Amino acid sequence: MWNELPFEPQKILRTLLRNGGEFADVFVEDIDSTLLEYEAGKLDNVVAGIDRGAGLRLIANQRTVYAYTNDVTEAGLMALAEQLSSAVRLGQSGHLGGMAARPPGVQTTILRDPVLAPLQEKLAFVQRANHAAWATSDLVKQVRVVYRDKQRRLAIASSTGELTEDNQKSLAFFTHVVAADENSIQTGYEPVGGATGLEIFDSTAPEQVAEVAARRALQMLKSPAAPAGTMPVVMSSEAGGTMVHEAVGHGLEADLADQGLSVYQGKLGQKVASDLITVVDDGTMAGKRGSFGYDDEGVPSKRNVLIENGVLNTYMYDRLSAQRAGLESTGNGRRESYRHRPIVRMTNTYIAPGSMDPEEIVRSVDRGLFVKKMGGGQVNTVNGDFVFEVTEGYRIENGRIAEPVRNATLTGNGPKVLSTVDMVGNDLGFSIGTCGKDGQGVPVTDAQPTLRVPELVVGGS
Repeated sequence: MWNELPFEPQKILRTLLRNGGEFADVFVEDIDSTLLEYEAGKLDNVVAGIDRGAGLRLIANQRTVYAYTNDVTEAGLMALAEQLSSAVRLGQSGHLGGMAARPPGVQTTILRDPVLAPLQEKLAFVQRANHAAWATSDLVKQVRVVYRDKQRRLAIASSTGELTEDNQKSLAFFTHVVAADENSIQTGYEPVGGATGLEIFDSTAPEQVAEVAARRALQMLKSPAAPAGTMPVVMSSEAGGTMVHEAVGHGLEADLADQGLSVYQGKLGQKVASDLITVVDDGTMAGKRGSFGYDDEGVPSKRNVLIENGVLNTYMYDRLSAQRAGLESTGNGRRESYRHRPIVRMTNTYIAPGSMDPEEIVRSVDRGLFVKKMGGGQVNTVNGDFVFEVTEGYRIENGRIAEPVRNATLTGNGPKVLSTVDMVGNDLGFSIGTCGKDGQGVPVTDAQPTLRVPELVVGGS
């Protein structure tokens, strides 16, 4: 990509650093994307196009100055670099290394590139899901189907002398169904996606996605309210990674810990979870939604073991937080687009599988709650307290999964819950999402094995 750009990166970096600074970079992004939204039985929204822009960053005295532009010409970037450099008055130029191109990052093989596919083919997937959802029952009252693909080409030049390129492709597809009877209204949601192409629909048909969402909504209509109280809870590997992402992951982002906004602040090397718990953030996983070759600061993606056998090993760092800590970035510097500065973000975050048979874990519970699918929730990263929704849950009676229940919530404290987990399954289930932080959203994947929590507060009736 660098050979396509009409400017010399060293010239821009030299201007950025002319009044001092510890670090500077030039971030160029070229996006080709398609968004299709189908609602109320018709195509409601179509957005397809290309967006190109650049962001310039200067770090001086561990503070960030950032600006962006659509004018990716040398004159446009030089004018922006001069404005940024004028915000720094250190009396000497910052260090600029010689430029060297880095090898390509790890890439996921895309078999059917969405960028090359005709719009009509993509629309057919959406229409198939829409038809399948409506066909499940007369109680279905509303269906929304969304298809989104994106190709994100990056070029990053840093004052440390690195010229980096990355080509990131992703696809996301989901169905949201509302069902209602004379007594209640319930919703169902099912997403699929990742760093993949249209071949995802060969293994998971659009109809399958729609039917799962519809079944979830319809099942909740006829289900009794969940029991309330403190009880054993088994979280299925299918539940998704809400627990690890919200109750653990955000608290292990170094910028939050550095600001005193994390319950895990100052606990490196300490026991923060059960011996059975190992938490990993891995941006190198093939085909996953949070994967990439290089992060948005030009740092190679990495596999970072955050918690190992209950002990806190490391936080996730971007360049700035790593500089403050005297460490190296862990490859977690991410941004939504060139319009945003990079911040510490998760990639693919999961609790590592254990050794137990998931069915044996269920059999170990006399009476409790089985969580098959988690919804959204809230977490206070300062103290670790959380409240999560359960979008698909079942009673456990005499070691067996019994009837479904609705409107359950889970309330607890992240570190305390992780410290009490006493059974970890040998399975691993993944869920996709978009993580929001500081007004930015980035694609992520979360995962967990089947887990047993001996005591957890369940909200219900």
